Amino acid sequence: MADTTCHMSISLDGFVAGPDQSLDQPLGRRGGELHTWHMPGADVGEADRTAAGWLMRPRGAYVMGRNMFGPVRGEWDEDWQGWWGNEPPYHAPVFVLTHHPHEPIELEGGTTFHFVTDGFDAAYAQAVDVAGDNGVDIAGGASTVRQALAAGVVDELTLDIAPVLLGSGERIFEDGSETFDFEPVEVLHSPLTTHIRYRRSR
Repeated sequence: MADTTCHMSISLDGFVAGPDQSLDQPLGRRGGELHTWHMPGADVGEADRTAAGWLMRPRGAYVMGRNMFGPVRGEWDEDWQGWWGNEPPYHAPVFVLTHHPHEPIELEGGTTFHFVTDGFDAAYAQAVDVAGDNGVDIAGGASTVRQALAAGVVDELTLDIAPVLLGSGERIFEDGSETFDFEPVEVLHSPLTTHIRYRRSR
């Protein structure tokens, strides 16, 4: 089976999104500061361009949490199709974790959002089933990444550590008690971010 990857931007104090996520602030207050290294118009360097290549490499399927898919909570009472417009960047099936059933949403470029109510393991199994040799990516957010790490399915984890202190928000590592069985295999530096690519220890 091809590798399962996960690529997340994170603050110095361990947050991957700021507080008060909403339609107007998808990443929470100041959460966007974690992502300047790959945003249009930023003064990026070679390290950032290389890491952006890691982030955007094609994958066979994706798993994400409902909070990453959009700001709608509870029952699906809004016509929401994601943050990314008519052609999301995934170009593959995306399996969204939710407690509320929803019909699949097919968009341009090969992206179809499938909504899974049976938990992470079920969503991941479906993603693996369709991903083929291109593998699966755990797209976020924090809760979904924690579940993937706890399940031991992530082979490669990339953290883009931004020189930003958010103070509060959403963490991947909640209390420091999690087992982190990864070792760094590549580290790239830029003024905007330190990119660390880890592989699972075997």
